[in-house]
Amino acid sequence: MLTLLPLRLPFSLPVAATLPNAALLLPASTRVSLRQITQGASMNAAAASSAPDAAAAATGEEGAKEAVDVLVQYVVLRRDLADAWPLGSVVAQGCHAAVAAVWAHRDHPDTAAYCAPDNLDRMHKVTLEVKGETQLNNLAEKLAAAGVRHKLWIEQPENIPTCIATAPCPKSQVSSFFKKLKLCK
Repeated sequence: MLTLLPLRLPFSLPVAATLPNAALLLPASTRVSLRQITQGASMNAAAASSAPDAAAAATGEEGAKEAVDVLVQYVVLRRDLADAWPLGSVVAQGCHAAVAAVWAHRDHPDTAAYCAPDNLDRMHKVTLEVKGETQLNNLAEKLAAAGVRHKLWIEQPENIPTCIATAPCPKSQVSSFFKKLKLCK
């Protein structure tokens, strides 16, 4: 049985000492999102029942927010293409952009954590849509100006911007750019 617990200990231990295989995934200074921890992996049952309240008070709200900040990849497709192209072609555009964004930022700690073997079955993606090319290009400019790691996929040889995918990053850092967009249907 797996238990989800915030990782808050009354004493300081490196991340690698508290999470199995964490040393292989992230440097010790990297932000860690809530992960599945097998019961007893970091605390025994008695400590788990009494420590969270005291630890939460000691770490404050910032520690709690950090513990649940999930890594996510946003994929934004053009609605006008979805209406005109075969579904498979539009899906392929999203796949191209998502893979390109991950590959271009493969050395970033957030991408390493997102693609870690323990996370492959729990990746978070949000697929959204914009009306057309103008909106897609405007979004790409906003992301670039804010320093958000992303890939604007331009289909070749037609030279048509079709999709944007962000590199995996904490949701709290990028969600504001996507709040006004509709889910892709």
